[in-house]
Amino acid sequence: MSDARVLDDAPWLRSGPAARVLKLLNGNGEEARVVGGAVRNALLNIPIGDIDIATTALPTEVIRRAKAAGIKSVPTGIDHGTVTLVVDAHPFEITTLREDTETFGRKAKVAFGRDWVVDAERRDFTINGLSVDAAGIVHDHVGGLDDIAARRVRFIGDPDQRISEDYLRILRFFRIHAAFGAGEPDRAGYLACIRSRAGLASLSAERMRMEMVKLMVADGAAGAVIAMADGGLLLPIFGGVAYTGPFASMIAAERALGLKPDAVRRLGALAVAVTEDARRVATRLRLSNAETKVLDSMGHRWWRLAGMDEAIARRRLYRLGADRYRDRLMLAWARAGDDANSTRWRELAVLPERWTAPKFPLRAADFTARGIAEGPALGQVLALAEDAWLAANFPLDKTALDAIADQTVTRFTRDHRP
Repeated sequence: MSDARVLDDAPWLRSGPAARVLKLLNGNGEEARVVGGAVRNALLNIPIGDIDIATTALPTEVIRRAKAAGIKSVPTGIDHGTVTLVVDAHPFEITTLREDTETFGRKAKVAFGRDWVVDAERRDFTINGLSVDAAGIVHDHVGGLDDIAARRVRFIGDPDQRISEDYLRILRFFRIHAAFGAGEPDRAGYLACIRSRAGLASLSAERMRMEMVKLMVADGAAGAVIAMADGGLLLPIFGGVAYTGPFASMIAAERALGLKPDAVRRLGALAVAVTEDARRVATRLRLSNAETKVLDSMGHRWWRLAGMDEAIARRRLYRLGADRYRDRLMLAWARAGDDANSTRWRELAVLPERWTAPKFPLRAADFTARGIAEGPALGQVLALAEDAWLAANFPLDKTALDAIADQTVTRFTRDHRP
């Protein structure tokens, strides 16, 4: 299959670092094209990220040409034909065309080639199998242009075979559909993912994390996650129950508040009901310590935030800090179901923007002056005084603070008599 069209709106092909790299690698019997996601995004009129380039030139020739042009080259994956060129601080992965000689998972044996069709057929999905040359001509050897037009994510060749080559393609199928597809997932690909779901157990936590984090924030995440749940694909990932309803509600809450999609917050809505869930998910996806702490905080008694008035909400905000307060509150909101009065939840969620918690004004000196000795007892008295200050709704005037200090010392002294 072969088709071509001209990519008109791509100034980065005519000038700038990418154009310079293409000019360097073209000519003298060699050809280079931009491949993969950059071509897909340009055709969909959405921002492009990294620009990857394929070439007929061998890695040694890529390095030779870069050196002659004064361009830095880094052999980032030279055994698989990949060299990174750095032009004006922009890195470009340059990969020599390849063809499989033996296929067994991610460790397929490859040989360098010069056939653009064979190289395209090695890729995962048709919309990722397109290439564009320096003149802006898009080359399609796998039916990607039709699938771009239909917003359809479809495996190249036999879906079962492509998945068996790398089971991460199951997650990539749903993630890329969520980001670039429309409607229901391609039926053949979907059924192949279900048939191969046991293969998810062979994936490393790091690789699953990479795809799941990207999936969480994609525009079509809600529909993709429901499809995964219906196909029995979430249990092998999380090792526990997935909550698609709260996940969709979390997305709606973020949008109602004008917040950017947050992958960890959405993971919390999808897979965390209690702190034990948070730790399990963090282990299975190898989350960072910071991400684990966020999930753990979200799962800690989130139900206590339901039905609270603003006075209680202020105390929660003071204790948790703005970010953890909002994340935990949003989990409670997402799980509220029929009780999700959006106006009331929204008011509680924006409390950090409406009100800034003051700092606790009493200090150790206020209590040593009242006869409390330094040491553990002083810390206990300060904690009791802070609780009393919160219960009194954060007073700052001296009379109220003196009363809190006096009452706290009296109470502590009474309760700790020999």
